[in-house]
Amino acid sequence: MGSYMIGLDQSTQGTKAILFNDLGNIVYKHARSHTQLINDQGWVSHDLDEIYGNVIQLINDLVEHSHVPVRDIAGVGISVQRETAAAWARDTGNSLANAIVWQDARAAAITDQLTDAADKVKAKTGLPLSPYFTAAKFAWLLQNVPAVKQAADTGNLCLGTMDSWLLYRLTRGQAFKTEPSNASRTQLLNIHTVAWDAQLCQLFGVPQDALAAVVSSNALFGETTFDGILPQPIPIHCMLGDSQAALYGHGCTAPGDVKATIGTGSSVMMNIGDQPIQSADVVASIGWRINGRTAYVAEGNINYAGAVIKWLTEDVQLIQSAAEAEPLARQAVAADQTYLIPAFSGLGAPYWDATATATLTGMTRTTGRAEIIRAALDSIAYQISDILAAIDQKAGQPTTLKVDGGVTANSYLMQFLSNIANVTVSVPDIEELSAFGVAYCAGRALTVYGQLKLNTVLNYHHYQNAIDDDQRQNLLAGWHRAVLGVCHEEAAPRNHNNRHQDNLMTAEKS
Repeated sequence: MGSYMIGLDQSTQGTKAILFNDLGNIVYKHARSHTQLINDQGWVSHDLDEIYGNVIQLINDLVEHSHVPVRDIAGVGISVQRETAAAWARDTGNSLANAIVWQDARAAAITDQLTDAADKVKAKTGLPLSPYFTAAKFAWLLQNVPAVKQAADTGNLCLGTMDSWLLYRLTRGQAFKTEPSNASRTQLLNIHTVAWDAQLCQLFGVPQDALAAVVSSNALFGETTFDGILPQPIPIHCMLGDSQAALYGHGCTAPGDVKATIGTGSSVMMNIGDQPIQSADVVASIGWRINGRTAYVAEGNINYAGAVIKWLTEDVQLIQSAAEAEPLARQAVAADQTYLIPAFSGLGAPYWDATATATLTGMTRTTGRAEIIRAALDSIAYQISDILAAIDQKAGQPTTLKVDGGVTANSYLMQFLSNIANVTVSVPDIEELSAFGVAYCAGRALTVYGQLKLNTVLNYHHYQNAIDDDQRQNLLAGWHRAVLGVCHEEAAPRNHNNRHQDNLMTAEKS
């Protein structure tokens, strides 16, 4: 048995292949980005074949440049972007359409027709009826792509999230499986029975026989040589959605543990134990199912988090690189009260308004480049703070928030997040928590990490709140006033705890 594990992290912007040794340390990593296919209507797609090609190239590079003998690689765990919808032919494995990315709301007309069933959907899945989840995207593919409809009619269709797509290709069609963390984000899985729900499949018009088998998150999913790169196949022994993988990687395995993954979007997630909760503001999902035990999570998702930095660099071109954002934000006029509401594809939790539009508000003659950049960074923290307040209503107020993702290198943002949410923000010494989480989970199944404890692997830097409550309340009041300006009335922030409720009342009166 080898002593190295591969963590493969397929995310919205790209894919990483990371090799970990038996102490959980990174010995090699490499990443490849893929094209974001965005049309004039704002639809966001990915080329499935491009992504799979990147996976194969990354493993080829890992074998060539890591200087680790391939015989010492014990297995692989796979973390993926969630909710993204893929369709492919069962007989050939060929994709039938570009993947519809989780950010994409093209299926809104479909969910608009199903509003009478919204309560039933929420009760079974823990998710509000929304085009952001996979079921409506599957329905759109079936209704609008002839090749997908034809494959369904002939029993040759596979529908899945990115985990089942990659698994199918990596095993050359031998394994068509998924697991609960990804399946629970499709809006087709009953999270109480941890099984596909026939009524939900019928509601969305999705053939249940086109869906993958649901197995445990640490199951033996199959074996792969990565298209012949490895001389002998290695086991794929864990798959998780990227946010759940990061939660596991942080060691948030006890109820009440909470983390925020800040990537293109952001996922704020709390382990809530063995029973789901019902909330109007945040969703209930499955964290993982390991060794027959299901862990549930409460989660709020942000559509635009790290993506606002990409907006600054690529769209409005206020900076040339993400590294420029922090020093400029620190130069901003302290009294400037500019807020950015980054609703470029609507707003996620706790507002759930797919029709909200982005806006800059509160600008004065003092507002310049630095102030807009600071407002963009601050918007990430404000959105996370609102989700923490919503989770607080159902699961209790956390005192520590573990954070991962590339933007954790921005110390201004991490400090502001601690200030505005009034929590200790803990940042690990590695960014790749999703890859580490699945590599560790798979390694446990393969006994590579038999004695290694999660809380002994990572080192954390801690940010403590540095502002008083009056200052925090004033900042939050301005933010909520700005949010109310872009949301429909029924989508405005609600059900928050006392520390935020006063701000909402102030905003509504303004």
